[in-house]
Parts: sequence; structure tokens; C-alpha cells
Amino acid sequence: MAFSEGETIYMEDGEGKKYWLKVMRGMVKVPSLGTVDGSRFLSMDDGDSLSIVGREYTAFRPGVLELMESLDRGAQVIIPKDAATILLHCDVKCGDRVLEVGAGSGGLTTALLHAAAPEGHVHTLELKQENATRAGKNVSRTGLDRYWSHSIGDARSMEVPGGDYDVLTMDMPDPWLALENLEPHLRAGGRVCAYVPNMNQAESIVTALRGRGYCDVRAMENMQRGLEVHPGGVRPAFDMLGHTGYLIFARKKSGNKL
Repeated sequence: MAFSEGETIYMEDGEGKKYWLKVMRGMVKVPSLGTVDGSRFLSMDDGDSLSIVGREYTAFRPGVLELMESLDRGAQVIIPKDAATILLHCDVKCGDRVLEVGAGSGGLTTALLHAAAPEGHVHTLELKQENATRAGKNVSRTGLDRYWSHSIGDARSMEVPGGDYDVLTMDMPDPWLALENLEPHLRAGGRVCAYVPNMNQAESIVTALRGRGYCDVRAMENMQRGLEVHPGGVRPAFDMLGHTGYLIFARKKSGNKL
């Protein structure tokens, strides 16, 4: 399918560097590259190549991974290795209604929207307006912003809009303190994920979930290491994407303590 006007795409050069732009008619400024004729991209499709000032580039429509990796970052983001685990363990799928606590820079929001849209919806509770503004800017690049909404306030006490949610994700320092307020908005059988950086926080939320009668409560972390692949020799990379945060999952049963 050919690129459409207003769509966000990227060009990749021979060294793997990405240059982002929004497709439109007329001259378009591409950061770190210069100005190009945007009309050229209207006749191109995903994976097509083009030459700009004698250099070859390939144009791609971004997936959720590229969108997350290229966020305008402010607050700490949940990176792809953890976001993928959240999507799988929370069974986020098209049509789900997701309640997210903590927008950050919109990394997890992007992944949640990619899974839940177009039949579902993601509503984010964010304490700081500046984070919500930045997340909104990043979400708009996905073209899925019409399936996203947000409220500003303290998740531990604020009013939560809408009816029952299928999934609750919490990226906040003390998620156990928000359960009293948020739990009534999670349907029976719904899934919970809390993302915390420290072991004492992981212990507190696990204890709170068990105390409130949740099932299948478990905690984990992800480690990810790449491979150096060369002709005649393959070895693990010396650098490793290690600890970023602890992931705690649980599932609500009917009649949980409120």
C-alpha cells in the first residue's frame, strides 16, 4: 500500500541510520538530512528505494518497535523488551479497554494502542501535564491517537472515567497504594501489570495483590543480549540490556476484596 499524505515514515541509509519525516506535498524538512520534495513519497510504497544527492535510502512504514525507539523522550520509558512481555502476559488484543497509569513519554502507550486499536481504547492516568503532553505528541505519530484519551490527577484518589477495563497497567513508584481506587474499574478476570524499578517495591505490590485475593501473582525481569555475527565467527555481545525494571502480573477474580 502506497504511502499516504500525513503519514509518518522513515528513510534508512546504508549504515542503518534512520531519518524521520511526515509525507506531504511540497518541500519537507528532514532532521539531520536537509530538505526533500515530499511529493516523491506519495508514489512510493513500503520498502521502496530512492536517491537523494547521490545517496541511496530505503523508505519504510514504521512498526511499533521503530516508533518506540524514536520517541521524543522526557520521562523514563518502558522499552520494547519489557513492553512486549506486558502485551503478552496481559493478553492485550484488539477490542480491549486498557487503563494505563503513568504516561511517561508514551512508550508503553504506543505498544498498547498498537495491540488494542481499532476496536479498543487506552485511557491513561497521568500525574503531570508535561508528561501527558509529550506522550500525546508521540502517540499522534502512530495515527492511533483517536483511540487514546487521558486524565490528569493522582491515580491513588482520582476519578476514573468509563466503565470496566480489561487490563490495568501501572508505572508508578507505589502501585499498591492505587489498588483501592483502581481495582473497582477492572473487570473480573481482568489482568494487572505493575512496573517498578526496585525489589522492595516489587515485594510491596506482590504482597498487596496477594492480600487482595488476586490469582496467578508472579514477578519477573527481562535480560536481553544480542549476538555479534560475522563470517566464520559468532559470539554473544559484550554489552547486555540488563535490568530495567521488575514486572509484576496478576489476575483479578470475581469477589476480590474491595
